Amino acid sequence: MWKRIHSNRDPRDTLYSEIHKEFDSYFAIAGNAARRLANAYPRFIMGAMIFLMALSFVLSFTVFRKSEKANITVVKKVNPVEDGFRQILQATGNIRETMKLKKLVDSLTAKKQLSAVDSTLLDSALDRLSKIHQTLK
Repeated sequence: MWKRIHSNRDPRDTLYSEIHKEFDSYFAIAGNAARRLANAYPRFIMGAMIFLMALSFVLSFTVFRKSEKANITVVKKVNPVEDGFRQILQATGNIRETMKLKKLVDSLTAKKQLSAVDSTLLDSALDRLSKIHQTLK
């Protein structure tokens, strides 16, 4: 099914050792140049390091300082029992109102002719029923 690929790689060869083999001469040249520069100008290098640390210190307390905004998070104490009862009471209230509105709609649709008041009542009852239905979703 799948043909196995056998590798005769030396287990001592790693990514680091291969990079070291390839770029060792460049690292040696850069290291020698840095060493000669540090030996030629030791006081300047030391002064530059101290200046950069002082500059970093000053900038960290002035420019790069983040002003902490007042993040007042209101932690609402949630009582699951109370929340559950509230949902149950709201659901029963919606059911009761739905039943009342259904009776009203049934009584209005049973009439042969609707007056203007009846039409307004029917329209408002149907709107309220649709709002209740949307809150249940």
